[in-house]
Amino acid sequence: MGGLRVDLSGAEIRVDPAGGAAADDGGSPPVFLPRQPAAPPLLALDIGGTLIKLVYTASCGGGGAELRFAKFERRRMQECFDFVRAQGLVHRNGSTMGSSKENIALKASGGGAYKYTEDFREKLGVCLDKVDEMDSVVSGANFLLQSVPGAAFTHMNGKKSSVDISPNNLFPYLLVNIGSGVSILKVTGNRKFERVTGTHIGGGTMFGLAKLLTGCKSYDEFLQLSQKGDNFVLDLIVKDICGELVCQKQGLSTSTLASSFGKVITSKKKLTDYRPEDLASTLLSAFTYNIAQISFLVASILRLRRVFFGGSYIRGHKSTMQNISYAIDFWSQSKMQAVFLQHEGYLGALGALMSYGDSGDKNMNLEEMKEEENIHESATPIDETSADEHNDGNIFPYLLVNIGSGVSMIEVTGNGKFERIIGSHLGGGTILGLARLLTGCSSYDEFLELSQRGNNLAVDLTVGDIYGEHGYPKIGLPASTTAASFGKVSSSRLSEYKVEDLAAALLNSFTYNIGQIAYFVANLSGLKRIFFRGAYICGHEKTMDKISHSLKSKGQVQTTFLCHEGFLGTLGAFWSYENMGIDGLAAHDVIREVLLGAPYTGQLPSLPLTHQQDNGEDTTFEGEVERLRHDNAVLKAELERLQRENTELKAKLVKSGKPNTFYHQT
Repeated sequence: MGGLRVDLSGAEIRVDPAGGAAADDGGSPPVFLPRQPAAPPLLALDIGGTLIKLVYTASCGGGGAELRFAKFERRRMQECFDFVRAQGLVHRNGSTMGSSKENIALKASGGGAYKYTEDFREKLGVCLDKVDEMDSVVSGANFLLQSVPGAAFTHMNGKKSSVDISPNNLFPYLLVNIGSGVSILKVTGNRKFERVTGTHIGGGTMFGLAKLLTGCKSYDEFLQLSQKGDNFVLDLIVKDICGELVCQKQGLSTSTLASSFGKVITSKKKLTDYRPEDLASTLLSAFTYNIAQISFLVASILRLRRVFFGGSYIRGHKSTMQNISYAIDFWSQSKMQAVFLQHEGYLGALGALMSYGDSGDKNMNLEEMKEEENIHESATPIDETSADEHNDGNIFPYLLVNIGSGVSMIEVTGNGKFERIIGSHLGGGTILGLARLLTGCSSYDEFLELSQRGNNLAVDLTVGDIYGEHGYPKIGLPASTTAASFGKVSSSRLSEYKVEDLAAALLNSFTYNIGQIAYFVANLSGLKRIFFRGAYICGHEKTMDKISHSLKSKGQVQTTFLCHEGFLGTLGAFWSYENMGIDGLAAHDVIREVLLGAPYTGQLPSLPLTHQQDNGEDTTFEGEVERLRHDNAVLKAELERLQRENTELKAKLVKSGKPNTFYHQT
């Protein structure tokens, strides 16, 4: 093994016009290595949660060798074994990669390299020389960016443009690797990187939900369906909520995405009434925008302007790249650019291949992994401040997160001083919309009740499912960590899954996502206090616990939920179409009263059945419920009045003949 190595000098992407050197994976053309010996062939693998990726050298005639690429679904591992044998990658002329069969060792990355060692030994007679996955991904990306001209490109407004990368000006950069889940890495040099965060809403989530909603059998089929669909059939946009007049007064685009799957809530349609193409298009836009948003926020926090996207779920797909590119450009105000990589799905396998002959390679066995199990885990408690410690002097500034059909995040710096920073289209409308399609539930309360009886692990892929019982301790991920929401879904038959488990997985994935984005926004804005409110929290203990847990290890912020948060908007005309309401709220002098009422900081106290009023009289729990019902009726009447007023204003505007001018932003 010591004499085996890869000579990367002079590497270039080669596409044979006659098709003679076509890649085994049609989307990944061969890479020509002019100084690499054709024999013996070298093979490296990346065995992930969903796919097995192979990179191998092959003779191309005329000297040198080619790097070729192939992939197989992990559930079809036998096809991978057959391919390796057919290509002569472990046996050629009786001796390949070693003096005898017993000495054959293949470089392998990914969690499957630990889980399937015996399968490779039994079927191919080889052992797997394990290389750390993140090390391999970074090495593969650096190889493409430093050594392969034309490997990096942008995809904006339907146009693909090559990006020239100077090896002397490459670092630092952000690498977003989209597999079943998503890992986000800050790369500062060769072999120098840090996994800063990740999200379990990735390719596995898209494909898992796509199987359940559309019946598709492969990810490529899902992508083809999405190309023919219209996400606006199911997505709620700003115009649907506010109307054109309000959009004009607020300076909002009528076509801004407000809530993915939000239209499903008020529709009487069942899952079978929707076209698979529209469902696929909605899934793709929902999750690619979300990945792009998290990537933008992390890059902003780290002050990085260079963001590279890789991973097996991009597939060179135009809409995927277009969505990510548009989102990064929009949120960064054109200060950042999404850059993609040729062979983006093979970064781990490329890095593993390059480790042949590398004496500096730091492979880990399971015992070494076990020893590092707790190195990166944070035990920092949340700075829990009691309600009595709040006062007018320290309550500002704070981040106010309003969870309705979508999510709005507002920085409040004082009475009447606020700014809407950003929002997310994955909110309560998305949760309930998907819940109605997947479980048939008719209300959010019914959905929450279902989720209480379910087990998300029946459909969610965990780190333990990929890496085994020790998890991935090198980067601080225990086995119980969710790696990919809905990533364990293997069947396209919805009837094979319990509705309770699907509900639990939906609640787990999206509430964690909201908490994560809120933390990044607070971090970016230097805010230490986050208040959550909105119709989709409304005192639901499970929802609050999930959001709190997503922020529990983030000791820098305090998480607080507002008493009667579902009514806060009306208390202060919070979402007034005149000025987004916060200064209205301050004008009524109720900001302190509401925010200091009964903060929830992760420990939900038992609600007393009676409480003492200022006049000394006891108020029963039943009386309090009756009072809230009365208040609710008053609030509904007020909402109807505002809607009538909005209609009248719109009619006056049309009658006056004033032009309707809107700018377009999706």
